[in-house]
Amino acid sequence: MWMIIAAVVVAGTLGALTDWLFMGVLFHDAYNRYPEVWRPGVREGQSRRAIIWASLLGYVMTAGVVGLCYLAHVDSVGGGLHVALLAWFAGPLIVIVVNGLFIKLDPKITFAHCAGYLARALLAGAAAGAVMGPLASH
Repeated sequence: MWMIIAAVVVAGTLGALTDWLFMGVLFHDAYNRYPEVWRPGVREGQSRRAIIWASLLGYVMTAGVVGLCYLAHVDSVGGGLHVALLAWFAGPLIVIVVNGLFIKLDPKITFAHCAGYLARALLAGAAAGAVMGPLASH
């Protein structure tokens, strides 16, 4: 069980770094295309509370993908990647694209967020497969 928890912690931490890359650095200027869509203070860099919550929720997503891998009896990295891809299709991809259709955001931001959540899901699936494969052989 501790290996599964370790997979969540490691993949969640790496996922936080990919969030920073895809959702913070990539296309950074595109966030200001429609400044009126952001909550007060976010554009001014006063979003520490939101960043903390987003980071914590990222760990929840990571745990969710690892949990799905556990329920699917994943026993390889490849199997974990398949589950992660399906989870991404069923959840973040659809929600982000639909939000992009209705909320005034630069399309680059929609793309970056889709890519960021894909990276997080794949990291979680790979970590799950890496730890559950050896567990399944015991």
